[in-house]
Amino acid sequence: MHMTLQFFGATEEVTGSCHLLTVNGQQVLLDCGLIQGSKADALRNHDPFPFDATQIHAVVLSHAHIDHSGRLPYLINQGFTGPIYTQKATAQLCDVMLRDAAMLQERDTDRQNKKRAKHDLALLEPLFTEKDVDQVMAQFEVVDYGQRVQVADAVEVCLSDAGHILGSAVVELWLGNKPEQKKLVFSGDLGRAGMPILDDPTFIEQADLVLMESTYGDRTHRSWQDTLVELKSIFKDTIHQSRGNILIPAFSVGRAQELLYLFHLYAKEWDLSGWRICLDSPMAIKATEIYVNNYPLMDDDFKRFTCLSPGKHPLLSCAEFINSTEESIELNDIHKGLIIIAGSGMCNGGRIRNHFVHNLWRTEADIIICGFQALGTPGRLLVDGATELTIHGQSFKVAARLHTVGGLSAHADQTELLSWYQHFHQAPPVILVHGESKAQQVLIEALNQHATHKPKNSAIAQRGDCLDLNALPELVWLNKASESNETPET
Repeated sequence: MHMTLQFFGATEEVTGSCHLLTVNGQQVLLDCGLIQGSKADALRNHDPFPFDATQIHAVVLSHAHIDHSGRLPYLINQGFTGPIYTQKATAQLCDVMLRDAAMLQERDTDRQNKKRAKHDLALLEPLFTEKDVDQVMAQFEVVDYGQRVQVADAVEVCLSDAGHILGSAVVELWLGNKPEQKKLVFSGDLGRAGMPILDDPTFIEQADLVLMESTYGDRTHRSWQDTLVELKSIFKDTIHQSRGNILIPAFSVGRAQELLYLFHLYAKEWDLSGWRICLDSPMAIKATEIYVNNYPLMDDDFKRFTCLSPGKHPLLSCAEFINSTEESIELNDIHKGLIIIAGSGMCNGGRIRNHFVHNLWRTEADIIICGFQALGTPGRLLVDGATELTIHGQSFKVAARLHTVGGLSAHADQTELLSWYQHFHQAPPVILVHGESKAQQVLIEALNQHATHKPKNSAIAQRGDCLDLNALPELVWLNKASESNETPET
């Protein structure tokens, strides 16, 4: 039986997750994510898929984040008609996130077309529209964690909790028929043990090949306890020095809910009683309601709050929800005493940019960066020490005090990635995806030199690579951009 795996996204970068399985002529796509980063990166989303969308039999979606789900509407627009298998909470979150993405696509295209019309240039079409999102929702096939389902003639899938965001999944895939059957495990995005709200990532024991993310493969996060101490210090310093507003760019799904929960748990300890906390993101507000309604998927500490009335639930009661544009604009006139949580998490869109316009240049303002910042994004520029930032075509001096709090990350760090891999029996080969090149090089060295159970073979996926799955545990490439990252069997 002919079985291959091709890599078309999240290869030596952290966005655009997309991997294609072909088993006995049927094609199954793992994720179909949007490419994020610079304007040039965003334009790559309009490139044709390197495969025929009409020939895709099914999609398996690991979770709702837009870098994993964001090109699904475009895939359907290009002719995909099959089912999209995912955890039920992921489908609910996609309904929110993809509609927001469609709105942004249409709005940005309208803005560009006004400029193009003045120069008699051909008008552009949005990558996808809300009508395409409607079709995505119609093609979802929701499954529960632990439910084994057949997604193609010779492909079975089971999803387990990845602990990254609500509904996130580690994907187990059984390919072909016994005795030649192979098992692939795709990590999706792995969360961290002991984090609030969500259960810990699931450990898997059996695999013939592990496809593993590597976002933070080159570093170790600050411990959770040290992170809480760090946050307490930031808030107390700001309060005692009578400083201005605190801006927190946050991913609308996952990070925003975690912050709300922390503000509920530590409001007294962090002396936040005199502060006005605002969640300024319609998408994050909708996602928060989905989190509350899916409490059975949460950890035991979070479930304790389900007995409270909805209005008193910690995620719904510790902050003001700012829905309308008018309410958001009103915050611009307040220069002190606000904690504003707003998207986007990488500062490349959303309301956080408007709040930067009114606060970034103020020496008394504080900005807390608490999530991964992809290359080319404004958030990454800030982390890398930019002294100026261009917003809406205007340059603003960066005078606000910047804090980078890595311990809030929803991605496993190097130690946690190695630990997750060590639970596999017989050290299966591993291929790294979803990481920048530097992080991947460091992680693959750690796997091959410092891991207790070293993988039989390992490699870093590059765009266009095609792996012969029949040859496992050997990594035999039908097409390989470079052989330099492959390591021999030990």
